[in-house]
This record gives sequence, structure tokens and C-alpha cells, in this order.
Amino acid sequence: MRNSNFNSDNKEIGNPVLSEKNEYLVNVNNNENYNKNENEILEDVFKKADKDHNGKLDSKELAQWIRMKIVEHISLAVSNNFGLFAQIDVDPKNGEVTWKEYHAYFLRKRGFSSKYVQSHDEKRHKGLQRAIKEQIMRDKASWMEAAKSNPDSLTVDEFLAFTHPESSAANQLTLVDELYDRFDRDGDEMLTEDEFAILQTEGGNDETVIVRQDENERRAEFRNSIDLNGDGRADRRELLHYVAPQSPRHSEHEAEALLALADSDQDSMLSLDEILAHPNLFLKSKMVDTARSFHDEF
Repeated sequence: MRNSNFNSDNKEIGNPVLSEKNEYLVNVNNNENYNKNENEILEDVFKKADKDHNGKLDSKELAQWIRMKIVEHISLAVSNNFGLFAQIDVDPKNGEVTWKEYHAYFLRKRGFSSKYVQSHDEKRHKGLQRAIKEQIMRDKASWMEAAKSNPDSLTVDEFLAFTHPESSAANQLTLVDELYDRFDRDGDEMLTEDEFAILQTEGGNDETVIVRQDENERRAEFRNSIDLNGDGRADRRELLHYVAPQSPRHSEHEAEALLALADSDQDSMLSLDEILAHPNLFLKSKMVDTARSFHDEF
């Protein structure tokens, strides 16, 4: 039964249905898992990921399942973005969402009355639970990161960066620029295998120190995950593919991490029992809750 204070202007109000993190989390499993307990959810995912039906998940099956869920999540986030943007862009409807519009939507989604929303003092946040106040502060920080042209409003692309930073092309371009800043030593915007594999850092007396630790692994990563055409250099297009969450390397790394943490018999595969022995690990992973896993990273 809904709390009797749910629409009160004076009491502290919370909506237990909404995530404390962000109501824009898009988890395509939510509806089908609504009435399932944790074990049932994990068993269902295990059976779907076990493509050869041998009762074990190897790294390839894990990575393929995780990548499918990532692609599904990104596609849904992008497709839902414009509709949500249009729903909030109302006062006035001008192709931009202001912080005031977003904040009003935020409060209405949590059951506050129109009267409360219109009279709400954002500086004091009277009548709000601490958890909601903290969410507002987190949202404000994310908003400022996403707002490139105007700190008080977001375009539809900036709004995607705000609600789903992992899906934002602008954020991915920023990651590519960071790769160039870190590795492109000659500044030609073409990353070579040597530049990526052999790290350099500043030592004492402004000397350059060559770091060859993990060089072989980095060369393998460059060849397998970055240099798509095999010419020994990576341009911006190849680096965009590398940083994109849909890139196979992300799902492969996640699969390797899950195996390392849960493969108790060290057979390089996961059984259902091994997964059920680590419920929190898997329930929070991209294997099960892709949306929340992404948003916990940002």
C-alpha cells in the first residue's frame, strides 16, 4: 500500500519503487524478473547464456551473452532518449531541457504534488528525505558534466550524456581524445602499436622513463582490439570502436573478471552452483543487470 504521505507537501516523501540511483536506468530484465527471487533470476540467465546446454558457461559464452545485453541496453537507451527528453521539455517546449524543467520532473516522478513542485525551494529542499537530496546533488554534478554549451540547459544529445553517459557519442569522443593525449607522442592523431604498447613517463630531472611492463599484453590488445585494418596504426574511427561499450573487448574483460572471481574449481568455466554461490557479484554485473552496472561506473 502506498504511504499516506506520498502526495503530501509537508512530509518527507520517498518512492520505494524508484531507484535511488536514477529512474532513467533501463534494465530490460526488470519486467520479466519482477516476481522472481534472486536464485530464479540467476538460473534463468544461466540457462539462456548456456548456448550448448552442457551445464557450464565458458568465457566465450559469457562474453557473447554480456555483449548481447550491452548492445540491447545501448539500443534501448538511445531509442528512449528522445521520448523522455520531449516529456520533460515543456516549459517552454523549445528543444532544450532546463535544470528547472528536469528538477520539476524529478519531483513529480517521486509523487510530489504540483503545488509542492511549483513552490519548492531548491536551495533548502524542505520536506525531502536525505537520500533524495543526495540524488539531486549527484544529478546536478552529472548535469554540469553533460552541459557543454549552456550550464542551465541540455540539448537532446547532452541529455543522453546526462541520463546514459555510456551511450553518448560525445563522451566516447572525449575518451578518444584522452587516448591521444596519453599515447600519441608525435601528435599526428594516428596511434601506433609502439606508442600504445611502450609507456613513457617523466622521471627525475625531466628524464623520460620507458616502461615496458605488460608490453606484450598491450601489443596483443592493440592488434586484436584496436587496429581493425591491421596496418599497424589506429585512426580516430578505430579508437571510437575501441572505446565504444559495444566493443567485444568490454564483454570479454567482464567475462574474464567474473570467471576469475567465481570459478572455484578452476576449470575455466562457470557452473550454476558457482554463480549461485556469488549472487551479489552476478546480480550487479552486466551479465544480469546491464543498466545498473553501467550507471554504477559513472
